[in-house]
Amino acid sequence: MLNKNMLQQMQQMQKRMQTMQEELGNEVVQGTAGGGAVTCEVSGHQELKSIAIAQEAVDPDDVETLQDLVLAAVNDGLKKSQELAQKKMAALTGGLKIPGLM
Repeated sequence: MLNKNMLQQMQQMQKRMQTMQEELGNEVVQGTAGGGAVTCEVSGHQELKSIAIAQEAVDPDDVETLQDLVLAAVNDGLKKSQELAQKKMAALTGGLKIPGLM
């Protein structure tokens, strides 16, 4: 049975989580590949926002390399976005691993 104090703490945690989720949506990390030949931006919600490809990375005779660079840049951006979300969640929960939150 929850007492009043525990209920208030849970409500405060829920509000902080909502705020954190909003902040994550506004934050953007950058993924790169090929020494910056391909860059992408990914939000804290793991949403791909943009991709930029340097002109020298475009070789019509070697499309596979460009595809690999795009894939690597996006995966790098997604990884950084997930790390950002985990860092924010750890700050919110004090490092506790709470199932279902992240």
